[in-house]
Amino acid sequence: MSDETNETSEHRPEETAESAEPAPVAEENGADAQPVDEAAAAGSEGDNPADEPQRDEDAAVALAEDAATENDEASESEAAAEAPAAESEAAAAPEQREEAKKEDKKDVIPGANLEPIAIEPEGRELSAEERAALEAEEEEKARREAELAAAESDTAIADRAPAKMESGARFLATGKRKSSIARVILKPGDGKFTINGRELEEFFPRPLHQTTVKQPLVVSGYEGNVDVRVRVHGGGVSGQAGAVRHGIARALTEIDAELRGDLKRRGFLTRDARVKERRKAGFKKARKKPQFSKR
Repeated sequence: MSDETNETSEHRPEETAESAEPAPVAEENGADAQPVDEAAAAGSEGDNPADEPQRDEDAAVALAEDAATENDEASESEAAAEAPAAESEAAAAPEQREEAKKEDKKDVIPGANLEPIAIEPEGRELSAEERAALEAEEEEKARREAELAAAESDTAIADRAPAKMESGARFLATGKRKSSIARVILKPGDGKFTINGRELEEFFPRPLHQTTVKQPLVVSGYEGNVDVRVRVHGGGVSGQAGAVRHGIARALTEIDAELRGDLKRRGFLTRDARVKERRKAGFKKARKKPQFSKR
């Protein structure tokens, strides 16, 4: 019994010794290593003051990279927003130039230097007074043009005195224009005009016709030195005025033969042969045919 108790007592201290031994130490590659406490290691890693500057630098670098990426994205978005605006401005530039040209054209009034033309208003007919006023304006304009034309073409034929005529002398001539025929008689006098027994102003009330009749006398310098007596018939008023002028010019050549060249150069001795063509059977006018109708 004593031996068994001794064996048990000998073995118990060993067990307690084994239980009191420290935690096993890990060996790597046959080298001795110190015992490691995992919780302590984790705590030491998290609370190491030497690693704090490195973490601050990493955080600053990360913030800088984030700011750079945000700036790049903002610049890309601004560029994308400016691109359509630039395109719209480029597209609107030609339109603005066209509008500027139109505004410049609006400043210039087209036809500002043209003379107004008398046009009868649509929807109503002109009264007799208005029509007479328009005709008078046209006649006055034509008279001024005729006077200017006569003044430009060697106003006076010659600075010589009219030829002397005997007291009872008579110079006869015949003038023609269209269908009108005028028999003219010139006599020495003070410029009296008689046409078909009436005064010049009464027979030709229009100033244009009066100027036409007097042209040969004014140009030759015989106005106021001869009396004119005319017998005219046929044609219209304009044709009769042309016929009287033609007859007076012919009669002046009978008085002074040297006037022939100057009168002929001005066309006073040329018989205007333009006559209205007669109307033919089946035609509306001289050559105008009726409209063809198929059905």
